[in-house]
Amino acid sequence: MSGQRTAASDPYFPANGDPRYRVHRYELALEYRPGPNRLAGTARLSAIAGRAPLAEFHLNLAEFKIGRVLVNGRAPQYTLRGGKLRIRPGKPLPAGAAFTVEVHWAGNPKPVRSPWGGIGWEELTDGALVASQPVGAPSWYPCNDRPADKASYQISVNTPSAYTVVAGGRLLTRTTRASTTTWVYEQSAPTSSYLVGLSIGVYQTVLFGDPGLGGVPQSAHVPVRLLPRFSRDFARQPAMMRLFEELFGPYPFGEYAVVVVDEELDVPVEAQGLSTFGANHVDGARGSERLVAHELAHQWFGNSVSIGDWRHIWLNEGFAKYAEWLWSERSGGRTAHELAATAHRLVASQPQDLTLADPGRKLMFDDRLYQRGGLAVHAIRCALGDGAFFRMLRDWATVHRHGVVTTAGFATHVARYAAEPVDDLFSAWLYEPSLPPLPSPPAPARPAYPPANGEPAGGGGNSA
Repeated sequence: MSGQRTAASDPYFPANGDPRYRVHRYELALEYRPGPNRLAGTARLSAIAGRAPLAEFHLNLAEFKIGRVLVNGRAPQYTLRGGKLRIRPGKPLPAGAAFTVEVHWAGNPKPVRSPWGGIGWEELTDGALVASQPVGAPSWYPCNDRPADKASYQISVNTPSAYTVVAGGRLLTRTTRASTTTWVYEQSAPTSSYLVGLSIGVYQTVLFGDPGLGGVPQSAHVPVRLLPRFSRDFARQPAMMRLFEELFGPYPFGEYAVVVVDEELDVPVEAQGLSTFGANHVDGARGSERLVAHELAHQWFGNSVSIGDWRHIWLNEGFAKYAEWLWSERSGGRTAHELAATAHRLVASQPQDLTLADPGRKLMFDDRLYQRGGLAVHAIRCALGDGAFFRMLRDWATVHRHGVVTTAGFATHVARYAAEPVDDLFSAWLYEPSLPPLPSPPAPARPAYPPANGEPAGGGGNSA
């Protein structure tokens, strides 16, 4: 695991997260009623104080009604105001001490305000979903909301039995009593708070992939009416998984789930071990296949290998964008260099005021960051050559599996694989706003890596 943890507040969201302690496990027990959109929950956090005694600390949580708060089983003083649950134990917690926090809350969850509109818990026509990037997690549970503070999760959700509950991780139990069902999921891998995914809806469950042959178990949860389109649009996801495992290393989690909600979404939603798509992303013609590749690639880049703070978001989005291009190249579409040339023309036609390594909060989700991020990865490939580049890429995802990274750490990593210094390359692509020229294509033009266990092929899933 990477040791590049950051111990300071996020410069883009200084009110979110508390660097004075870290959480290593959350246990969430939720009851949700879709009709009135009513959520009641209990959270038990296992945490460790930092290097100084902890006289007070805070969690991020939206404006719910608080029923009870306990620290190590005792009632502390607390206030909930402005999205912060401030907690003052009766006695300061010693430096380095392990402690537990228990919070009981209830209310009507809704998205939290952000510069990009409401994010977090979203009530659907019939159900709900969570879309928390970057600071929406407090819309539904109390958390230390900073991407570098990664923890394991157990999530229990009780809801009417007509609904399917999907969360990132392994389904431990599903227990029905009377008219309600309790679903319990375990995500043992370290997870950032914004990457805790949840979806509640009326779905048909589909299993696909090759788990019986040692492949990654893959499932999908889809409205019945969309199943015919889905079976074509996602038919090549198992081939993507095989290819990405060869390029990036073993899939970093125990399973991968996809949800398609029966509503339109602006963009798919990434979460750890889980991706959520809208009905508009399922057209029966593979019109959104690049997004299927993009969200799957995030499981390595962004979810397993997580950023220390939001300044480094290009490490998530640039690699996921480049994975789109690699999938196209490997599956018989346009080469990565051809797609890079198209992206270069697009970025060149737009304002040159984005610094990739520190875009600022206003531009962190600008489309230019995605395109230029992919271009920066391509420029590194062109500089290193395919052999060194793909070794570098796989080692980056493997060495920092379940860890926390920064742009500076990535530059140091790339330098180990380069025959010549890469300082000027990084300066031009990451730290200067002006767009460098498109580099010459790598040699060979198509990547020198083995086939993805056979050519990508179609094939739907089986109804479970």
